[in-house]
Amino acid sequence: MSVWIGVDLGTQSVRAMAVTGGGDVLGAAARPLTSHRDGSRHEQDPEEWWRALAGATREALRDVPPGRVAGVAVDATSGTILLADARGGALTPALMYDDRRAADDVARVNEVGGHVWERLGYRRMQPNWALPKLLWLLRGAPRGARAAHQSDFVNRRLTGHEVATDLGNALKTGVDLIEERWPAEVLDALGVPAGILPEVVRPGARLGVVCPEAAEQTGIPAGTPVVAGTTDGCAAQLGAGAQRAGSWNSVLGTTLVLKGVTEELIHDPLGVVYSHRAPDGSWLPGGASSTGAGVLSRDLPGRDLDALSARAAARFGPDPGSPGLSAGWPGAVTYPLVSRGERFPFAAPDAESFTLGDPADDVDRYAAILLGAAFVERLSFDYLDLLGAPVDGEIILTGGATRSAYWTRLRADVLGRPVTLRENAEPALGMAVLAAGSATGELDGEHSGMIRTRAVVEPSGADLREPYLRFVAELERRGWLGEAAARHARERTAR
Repeated sequence: MSVWIGVDLGTQSVRAMAVTGGGDVLGAAARPLTSHRDGSRHEQDPEEWWRALAGATREALRDVPPGRVAGVAVDATSGTILLADARGGALTPALMYDDRRAADDVARVNEVGGHVWERLGYRRMQPNWALPKLLWLLRGAPRGARAAHQSDFVNRRLTGHEVATDLGNALKTGVDLIEERWPAEVLDALGVPAGILPEVVRPGARLGVVCPEAAEQTGIPAGTPVVAGTTDGCAAQLGAGAQRAGSWNSVLGTTLVLKGVTEELIHDPLGVVYSHRAPDGSWLPGGASSTGAGVLSRDLPGRDLDALSARAAARFGPDPGSPGLSAGWPGAVTYPLVSRGERFPFAAPDAESFTLGDPADDVDRYAAILLGAAFVERLSFDYLDLLGAPVDGEIILTGGATRSAYWTRLRADVLGRPVTLRENAEPALGMAVLAAGSATGELDGEHSGMIRTRAVVEPSGADLREPYLRFVAELERRGWLGEAAARHARERTAR
């Protein structure tokens, strides 16, 4: 049976997995990465990516017969960019996905390219996107420098020659996702030299094969096909199995991220939803909220969250006959904003965390945070429905919050529909799935026996509509949630 290698280039580590077509993980390993932060700047050493990848893949393949390895794909952090020389060596540190040193360049980028960004649905670039950072890098660039995204750098090392970049990692550098090419007229007006950017291909395209030198260092057999990957967020979506139109992956960890599948490109007048291009040509819209579980460690430091979860379940349910839920949740609700400012499902740079009601103790405070996160998740689906995105498919929950059975059932109650939990939804698994799909030609993921379901959680029947509508009304009263979005949430809740 063939084995597929998936590699996830994250912020804190590189993780590699060796997975069979049936979903058995034959090996997995990780190596740490070091970041250098200074105010708005965040850099990493690209050479460390390669050393970490080589160490992780060698360990992951330790017990895998070389003849079974059939392909490898790598994902990377979205918006990370550097300059490299003609041989693939790093000329600059990597400016990471959240580096904001190019904030002064973003206005010009949006002035020159705004008509393209509008057509692509996201309307404007942000200061941490790759194109403004590329302009910053080019000011001191030596002759012959080439732009490289994080995945481009390591794929160049794997193959031993220049490689194309994938549309996912190229999105924040300004690629035209509709025409699948660089917008030459915009880049020329911005002063980006012709030929400095790599060619672009869809995720899943074959880039080459592992060269002998890379095989020696990584343990991946020479001649193994190297497949174009995507961003880490899209890789996690592939690993979760949200690959049919109308299906969604909701990732709730420190913050909340939703990613789904549509057949048509979604245009968002607020610019809080933007779409990647899927390997099969469909679209992957998504948005990232600044709310999430990170508030738990801030507001309840040092508390035993498992114990609080058990006590909240005893006090409020999950059973429909429990006094708390049957009465419509008489306790408090917190808008669990991790840091100042919200970016999805609405744009409110001045938004701050707040609590409706008066929590009596830590159990109430804990439950209020969980309920508020579930309400933001519900509001995100209401907003996506307003934009015309299909939201009637499978909802797959991933992220650290799924470790709480109580929170998972509460989210199903708020959504009013079943939610699916996977055995494994790591980005590295998503890359193994993509590598396998590239070989079989089934890039829509329908082959994915590699993706296994752990459980489907049904809602308990609790009615949480009234507190949800109070929450929506408060967001609208504060001027953060627009009238149209609030009205649509009320209408959808009344159906």
